Amino acid sequence: MSEHDRGMTASPLSDEPVHEAVHEAVHEPFVRSLDALGQWRATLEERVRDLARFLGEQGLLDENAGALLDSLRQRLAGEKLVVAFVAEFSRGKSELINAIFFADAGRRIMPASPGRTTMCPVELGWEPEDAPGLALLPIETRLEGASLTELRAQPQLWRRVPIDAGDPAALAQALDAVRGVRAASLDEARQLGFWDDEQPADNPPLRPDGQVEIPLWRHALINVPHPLLKRGLVVLDTPGLNAIGAEPELTVGLLPNAHVVVFVLGADTGVTRSDLEIWRDHLASQALTRYVVLNKIDALIDPLSPPEHSQAQIALQCEQVARTLEIAPERVFPLSARQALAGRVSGDAQALADSRLPALEQALAQQLLPERRTVLERMTLEALDAIREQILRGLLDLRRQLAEQIQELDGLRGKNSGKVRLMLQRVTAETNEFEQCTAQIQALRLVHARALKAAMAPLAGDALRRQVDAMIGSIRDSFLKLGARRSYTQLFAALRGVLDSAQQQGSDLRDLLSASCNRLNTEFGFSLMLPPAPELARFRDDLALIERNYIQYLGLTQAVRLAQPRFLEQFRRMLMSRLRAVFEGAAGEIELWSRTVSGQIDAQLRERRKSFKRRRESLERIRLAADQLDTRLAELSAQDQRLATTEVRLQALDDRVRRAATRHELALPSDFSPLSRPMPLAPAAAPVPAVVTGDA
Repeated sequence: MSEHDRGMTASPLSDEPVHEAVHEAVHEPFVRSLDALGQWRATLEERVRDLARFLGEQGLLDENAGALLDSLRQRLAGEKLVVAFVAEFSRGKSELINAIFFADAGRRIMPASPGRTTMCPVELGWEPEDAPGLALLPIETRLEGASLTELRAQPQLWRRVPIDAGDPAALAQALDAVRGVRAASLDEARQLGFWDDEQPADNPPLRPDGQVEIPLWRHALINVPHPLLKRGLVVLDTPGLNAIGAEPELTVGLLPNAHVVVFVLGADTGVTRSDLEIWRDHLASQALTRYVVLNKIDALIDPLSPPEHSQAQIALQCEQVARTLEIAPERVFPLSARQALAGRVSGDAQALADSRLPALEQALAQQLLPERRTVLERMTLEALDAIREQILRGLLDLRRQLAEQIQELDGLRGKNSGKVRLMLQRVTAETNEFEQCTAQIQALRLVHARALKAAMAPLAGDALRRQVDAMIGSIRDSFLKLGARRSYTQLFAALRGVLDSAQQQGSDLRDLLSASCNRLNTEFGFSLMLPPAPELARFRDDLALIERNYIQYLGLTQAVRLAQPRFLEQFRRMLMSRLRAVFEGAAGEIELWSRTVSGQIDAQLRERRKSFKRRRESLERIRLAADQLDTRLAELSAQDQRLATTEVRLQALDDRVRRAATRHELALPSDFSPLSRPMPLAPAAAPVPAVVTGDA
C-alpha cells in the first residue's frame, strides 16, 4: 500500500458513485466559477447567433460581417482555459489535479503514487468532434524533428485507446498507460535525448543488461466529456522539467501558452535544488501567471505538539518559499491535496477546510477566470461596434434613397403622362451619370490593392522566418552563447518596428482612401464612411508577452541547453509558431479592415444600381397606369416602415448581446451558484447547466 493510499483509509476512494447529498455539502470554488464562466460564454454565443440569424433573414449580413460574427461565435464556443501543473517527482501534483477537478468521480483518475507517475506531458480536454479516448504519441517521433503542433495534424502517428467515459475505474486504468516505459540501448537513448555523456550524474541508471529505461510516449492527449472539460478547461500535467529527456517543446511551447501555472512543492522537502532550478529555468518569467502550492502540510502536523506550533511551522515554511522564489507571499498556498481529495470524496466539509485547498481555488476563481472573461468581453464589444456601425449606415442609406423616391413620386400627383416621361428621362440621365463612377472606383481599387500589398508584405511568413533564422544563426555561432540575449532583443526590436510600420501604412492607406471616398460621396451621392485605421496595439502587446516568456531560455544558465542542436531547433520552431500567430493576426486585422472598406463600396454600388432600376420600373408602371401612383407610394412607405422596424429590432438585439457580454456580476465567485449535483463522466448523465435566457 502506497503512502497516499494509507492516508486514505479513513475515507477510501471506492469505485462506487458518490451520494448526491454528500457531494452537495462540499462545493468547489474554482469548479463553480468555471461553470459560471461557461454558462456566460454559452449565453453570449447564443445571443450572437440570434443576431447573425436576424441579419441573415433581413438580407443585411454581408460576407465580411458574417465572417466576423462566425469568428466571434467560434471563439466564444471554443475558448480554452489552460491550467498547467508543474512539479518535481513525488510532490503530489497528480493528487492535486484529482482533488481540484476530478473528485466527482469518487476515486483517483490521474495516477498518483510515490515516484515518477507522469512520464510524458498529459493534456486533458474535450473535443466533441473526437470520440472519448487516449491518444499517445510514440517517443520515436522525436527523431523526426517535427513539433507537437505539426504532429497533432498527423493522426496516423498516434496510438488511440478508446475510453468508456461512463466508467471512472476504466478511465483511471487507461490513464495508467502514460506511465509506460521500455528498455533502450545507450545509442538510442542518446538519439532520443535520454542520455547525455557530458552530464553523467543526471543520466538514468543502467540496467544489468547495459540498457536504460525510457518513456514509451512523447505526449498524451486525453479526450473525455467531463463537464469541466466541456466548459473549455484544459489540464496540463507535466513530468519533471529538468530531468534528462524532458520534452523540449513542453518548456518552450506548452507552458508559455498556459493561462496559469501551478508549481507544486512538498512541505516535507521545502524548495530543493531541483525545485529551484525548475523555477529559475522555466517559471521565473513575470509574463506567466504563477501560483505556488506547498503540498503535504499534513506531514508538518505533529500530534504531540499543540496545533499552534504546527500552524506556525507551516507559516514559516511559506515565508521561506516566497523569499526563496522571490514571489509575493499571497501567491504561496499551503495545503494537503490528499486530505482535500478524501474530504471531497467522503463529503467531509471539515476535512476539506483543514486541507486548505479552497483558498487556492478561490484565488484561481477570483483572478484567472475574470481575466479570461474580460478578454472575451472586449473582443465581443469590438466586433459589435464594427458590425453595428456598418449595418446601421447601410440601413440609413436605404431609407434616404426611399425618402427620395417617395418625394419624387409624390410630386407626380395630378401630373400628366408627359411629366412622367420627363421623369423617366431624368432617371436615365442620372443613371448614366452615376455609371461614370465606375472608372473612379476601378482606379481606387488599384491604388487600394497596391497599398494593401505593401502593408502586408512585411507581415508575411517568409519575411518573419528569415528574421528568426538569422537570430538562431547568430546564437548558434556565438561563443558560449554569450550573445544570445542580445540577438534575441534585437530580433524583437526589429519585429516591433515591422508592426509599427504596418500600423503607419494602414493609417496612410486610410488617409488615401478617405480622399477618394469623399469625392465619390460628393460627385455621385455615395454615403461612404471609412472605419478607423486598423489598430495593431494588441499585437504589439502579444509580442512583448512572447519576448518576456522566452527570454529566460537565453541566459548564461542556459548555455548548455543552447549548445544542444535539438533544443535550439525546438526553440526556433516554437518561437516561430508563436510569432507567426501574432503576425498572421495583424495581417488578418488589416485584411479585415480592407475587406470592410471594399465591401462597403461594393454594397453601395449595388444598392444605388438597384435604386435606379426600381425608380425606372416604378415610373414605367405609373406611365402605363396612372392609378398605380398611390399604390407605389404605399409600397415605398411600407418598405420604409419595415426598415425602421428592422432598425429598432437590430438595436434591441445588439443591446441584448451587450447586456449578456457585460454582466459583471457573473465574474464574482460569490455570485456563482454551486453545482446542484455530482458531475459524472458519462456524457448521458452529465448535467448541462441551463443557458440563461433572460437579460436581467
